[in-house]
Parts: sequence; structure tokens; C-alpha cells
Amino acid sequence: MRFVGIDPSTKTGFVALDEHGEVLVQKELTGVGSVDPKRMRTMIVEIMSHIKEDDVIAIEGFGFASQQAVQNGGIGWGIRMALDGRKLNYIEVAPNALKKYVNVSGWMGEKGKKQRLTGPQKKKAVMNAVLDHFGFKHKSDNVTDAYILAQIAMSYFVALETESISLPIYQAQVIDTIFNPPEKKKKAAK
Repeated sequence: MRFVGIDPSTKTGFVALDEHGEVLVQKELTGVGSVDPKRMRTMIVEIMSHIKEDDVIAIEGFGFASQQAVQNGGIGWGIRMALDGRKLNYIEVAPNALKKYVNVSGWMGEKGKKQRLTGPQKKKAVMNAVLDHFGFKHKSDNVTDAYILAQIAMSYFVALETESISLPIYQAQVIDTIFNPPEKKKKAAK
């Protein structure tokens, strides 16, 4: 059994862990060439070539503030459709939940003087938190995010099998939200 994390992007992070949490695969996948749709299609084919039937898969949910939202949405949906085509289940992890799992809030400083972390600052904070939590380091923030997702997949599976969560509170909250997602608010009828 393996635990897989996929961080869909123009450079997709992919990590597979064994049942002991040891890294089996850590890659940043980009597809062939630089012209879409070929690049996106070949990236999705490559991602799927790394997936095995009994993998427990976590994929990062869609980010709404992305500068490349349409392109990343296409890649994200392409991966989901490929997983669905092979009848493989996956869990969806919101971008903020991914950060929360390593105790990064997106803010720095003391109460009353907090400042929002910018994109590069936030990525660095997450990479440092992953190193502190798990001793894992990679030059790619996409692979680092995929590593967190693989860890979430493993914690999710353990919680599913044991019917308990023995994690720091911020990690337990992430896993609990996967099991018990908040209800989406319905739009009011006009």
C-alpha cells in the first residue's frame, strides 16, 4: 500500500510514501513541450503512469486566487477525470487545510501586529514547516505540497482503519474536516 499526494499545477508535484512514511517517489511533472493541450495531456498521462491500484490518494483542491486558475483548473480536472476513468477514489484537500496540516496559517507576527504572508513567503513558511515536522526537504514547493498531501492520505487511512485520530490538534482538525466536510451554503433563489 502506498500513500500518494498530487499537487496539480503547471508543474505538478507527485509524492508516493510507503506504509512507514518513507518516500518512494518524489517528482515534479511538467509534460512534454510547452504547448497546450499536448503538454497538459502528457503530464496527466505521466501522473497516471505513477498511480497504482491500491494507492490512497490525496489531491489538492482548487485554489480560487491563482493567477493561472483556468489552466490549473484544466490540469486538476484532467487528473480527476483520469482517476475516475480508472475507478480510483481520492480525497480532496483544500489549499488552506494543506497549510494548516503543518501549522502554517498564512500570517506572521504577534497578535495585533500580524501581517499576511505573500506567495513566496507562504511557500517558504510551508517548506520550513515540512522540514520541521517531517524532516523532508525538496527544492520544489509543488513536491513539498505533494509530500504534505501524501502525509494527509496516510493519516486519513489510519483514522479510517482505527476509527481514531492521534495527531496534533491542527492535523486532527484537517483529517476531521475530510471525514465531515462543512455543508456548502446554498445560494438564495431570486
